[in-house]
Amino acid sequence: MVQFRFLGILMAVAIRTKKPLDLHLAPWVWKQMCCIPLGAADLEEVDLLTYRSLQGILHLDNSVINEENFTVMIPLDSFVAHSADGTSVPVIPGGHNVPLTFSNRNDYVERALHYRLHEMDRQVAAVREGMSSIIPVPLLSLLTARQLEQLVCGLPEVSVEMLKKVVRYRDITDSHQLIGWLWQSLEEFTNEERVLFLRFVSGRSRLPSNLADITQKFQIIKVDRVSHRQF
Repeated sequence: MVQFRFLGILMAVAIRTKKPLDLHLAPWVWKQMCCIPLGAADLEEVDLLTYRSLQGILHLDNSVINEENFTVMIPLDSFVAHSADGTSVPVIPGGHNVPLTFSNRNDYVERALHYRLHEMDRQVAAVREGMSSIIPVPLLSLLTARQLEQLVCGLPEVSVEMLKKVVRYRDITDSHQLIGWLWQSLEEFTNEERVLFLRFVSGRSRLPSNLADITQKFQIIKVDRVSHRQF
């Protein structure tokens, strides 16, 4: 759990310093960080195959599967589910020895869903513990998952309009032809290419959700009739 506590510290530092991290976490992790209850839709968002499998077991009204052929048609024979890494895990104590039947399938789906939605609880708790050493974690419950993600990770999209707000000019004006060519070229870039440009001129790959939090803008300097970019 040490690594997860350290991750929490990094996330809290990103919030305090307003220097976003390039993190890619499952949407439900941000919800758990904010103490927002999870549901079946959250599993669907990150593991569609498991979600459809559980829904298929649960809703058999319009299918050819019935009590007589259930054990033949359903490729599961006990109260066991697959974890995020593909490991078979019992969803109740002794689940390997509890047969899955037509009559108890609702109970199985409920327990399997609960397991998948909460298998990372200890890791999330460790991340929150790490964050608590720097910021008041209880306040996270006042945020939405999206708001917390933006505080930690900033904005994934880097548009030309955003870049224009975090630049300053030296010995050249924004109306100069060279500047026009620069912005025109950046307009033709993909977002990934603009991220690389941002990293080149500022050392960061994400912009904070509030551009006013940027205290040091990158500079465009005209030197000997050639425009140079400088942080």
